[in-house]
Amino acid sequence: MRTGHRPAWRRRPQSRAARIAVPLAIPMALGLTLGAVLAFTGGPSNTTIQQSAAGATASPTASGAAAAPTTAGAAPSASATATAPAAAANVSCRIVVPANPLSATGLSTPYQLEGPAGMTPQASGCTMTNFANLGAFVQATILNPATGALSVYEPLVITQGTQAAVKPVVPTLPAGAVVTVDFGFNGTNLTQVGATGNALRQGNCVNGLGGSIFGQVSFCNGTQFFQAVNRAEAAGKITVPALGTSPKTGTTCLDTRSFAMIDQDQSDNVTSTYLLNTATGQTAQDNAGNEAALAGATKINNGSDNLLLDAFLDPIMGCTPMEAPDLTNSGTMGTSQALDEISAAKNATAPIALVPENDEMVLVNNAASTAKTNLYRSNVGQAPISAANNAADSPANYCQNMVNVQAPFLAKNQTLLAGGPTPVAGTGNNLFTFMANRLNMSFTNLGCQNFGLTNPVAVTLGGNGAAVAATINTTAQKATATGAAAGGGNGTRPAPPAGGRRGRPHHTVMDPSGM
Repeated sequence: MRTGHRPAWRRRPQSRAARIAVPLAIPMALGLTLGAVLAFTGGPSNTTIQQSAAGATASPTASGAAAAPTTAGAAPSASATATAPAAAANVSCRIVVPANPLSATGLSTPYQLEGPAGMTPQASGCTMTNFANLGAFVQATILNPATGALSVYEPLVITQGTQAAVKPVVPTLPAGAVVTVDFGFNGTNLTQVGATGNALRQGNCVNGLGGSIFGQVSFCNGTQFFQAVNRAEAAGKITVPALGTSPKTGTTCLDTRSFAMIDQDQSDNVTSTYLLNTATGQTAQDNAGNEAALAGATKINNGSDNLLLDAFLDPIMGCTPMEAPDLTNSGTMGTSQALDEISAAKNATAPIALVPENDEMVLVNNAASTAKTNLYRSNVGQAPISAANNAADSPANYCQNMVNVQAPFLAKNQTLLAGGPTPVAGTGNNLFTFMANRLNMSFTNLGCQNFGLTNPVAVTLGGNGAAVAATINTTAQKATATGAAAGGGNGTRPAPPAGGRRGRPHHTVMDPSGM
């Protein structure tokens, strides 16, 4: 389990850049795991990712004080106010996975959010009404191995003891469908438990390596899904669209493995959106029919790196993310974490950012773990650690590339980005300051200073603690890697700075985006 908090947007320590919320109240560490909650109240321009103040580090005993953010433009509900005290003391929840989770019946059976160690949802704060601090979100991506057709589906999460506001749609799956289920959490530690004794085994579900969970994220059948996707691509059944060129920058559009947009803990959390009836605490899938039936319901989301790309960066750059028919919403095109990774695997250009060994989510007892890193990577379709990819992704080289690629990108496109909405208001007052502060926090959370590097970002904070201006040094830097800290194997990662990742404000140091 992780022991720290990620930068804010995802719940990362102040360094965790806030993930995606238009104004993100980010108390995160820059781990930025985008675990920051996205409260949607309309299109991307109104998307607000609320970062939880609690760190997103995976540590069942970790705690973080954070006020429960409210949906942009909405007054806090009585139930939200009632659960705030519990949310401030607890950062861990469990999610009950239905039997046969990869089947149509399993996908349409609501997942249940419950408290840890026998605590009730209400006592622990593990309720969907408290979505900004401890909300859980699930997303499935489906492959038809015979044709290569892809689709997405968003299984519903409800608070244990409640019923869905509207019964979930039962998807029609193709014969032999290969399904991956991804989990995202706005708190620090989300642990899967099966509704039946073999539910997790039926879904090939993984929380992490042995007793060391990833933290905010987990997976079911991810490794098997990406293997099937690779076979379908090799057989010519899947054609992954090119990223295209941004008409605003004249450069290739970004992907989730681009050092121009990654943070301390990339490739995490989902793009799912639910409808929340704040009066009853009930949730429903977000589709046209339910929006009409539940007028006034709040759209809630999971802050993520994926949402940052799909809902903020792509739109302002004039780019389009990879999409597939959403079976939750009558086939309307939709995004997913897995689709973003499929696109990145096909289109990413060197240097390619893969989950590094000093990512808080893949540490074991605060030490680098090749096995845990490779397990995480395999569930998001990435290659295992090798000498070849360590040239870009060892802890030292990851830090170097993040500084040398992202700093110039932000500086060059400052005017463009400053005209975009902030994913997390608590991290930055616009998309540029959010991204800059997220980079600032990620640098700290990854311990990049231990590799002879200098933080390229200096931020000016406003009265609410969010960046209102940033100065970026674009001078190229060279990392000095030594020993296990450089990414050789199971060594101990550099200790985080005081007030950094551990205890995250997941991304408070702003996960700059939780994302």
